[in-house]
Amino acid sequence: MSADQARAIAGAFAPERGFRQHWDYHYSLAKLRSDPLYPGVCAALRGSTQPLLDLGCGLGLLAHALRADSIALAYRGVDNDAGKILGATRAAGRRNLDDVVFECLDLAAALPRHHGSVAILDVLQFLLPDAQQRTLDAAIAMLVPGARLVIRTGLDDGSRRARITRGVDVFSRAIGWMNAGPCAYPDPDELRRRFDAAGLSSSFTPLYGNTPFNNWLVVATAPGDETA
Repeated sequence: MSADQARAIAGAFAPERGFRQHWDYHYSLAKLRSDPLYPGVCAALRGSTQPLLDLGCGLGLLAHALRADSIALAYRGVDNDAGKILGATRAAGRRNLDDVVFECLDLAAALPRHHGSVAILDVLQFLLPDAQQRTLDAAIAMLVPGARLVIRTGLDDGSRRARITRGVDVFSRAIGWMNAGPCAYPDPDELRRRFDAAGLSSSFTPLYGNTPFNNWLVVATAPGDETA
């Protein structure tokens, strides 16, 4: 993302008072400038008209990135961190983002009803294996013809990048930015088998950028034409 775009979006998180607002602003600016996540997800969703459910949306930066990339699909973000949802709602209002809503929801207890595309970004590794599988099954069931399941996650492939990713996730929990520590990183072969069994076509693309992390962009597409 360009520096001008990143500054414009981060400006919606400009501090009013307190450390949390300062942190959100600087975190958003650094994240948008350094992480290839948002360009990758925007590319994966470009051309789709299906409404998007963002599970574990955090501050809702994906909604801003989509609008900055002229992707106007309806967006709903849910997260179990009330503070982040408050910040996301405030920032979306400041930027006048249309057709964007946020909701605080405990994803471990229940997932919202939805039909369309689903994003699960930097979430799966923080779920226990059983919860991980339930979340994937639920997300797959939400897909309509032509809709896309877009995942960014570290993968359990035994690499040095995988070890670094786990260490940073543990540190993020220690400083309080994440309200959970890493539990299990998905196995890429198991993901492929799950998608194949559901009749989805899938792709796995490294999304390292200039970071040391073992991040991958996984896109699984439901068969059929979404405009039919």
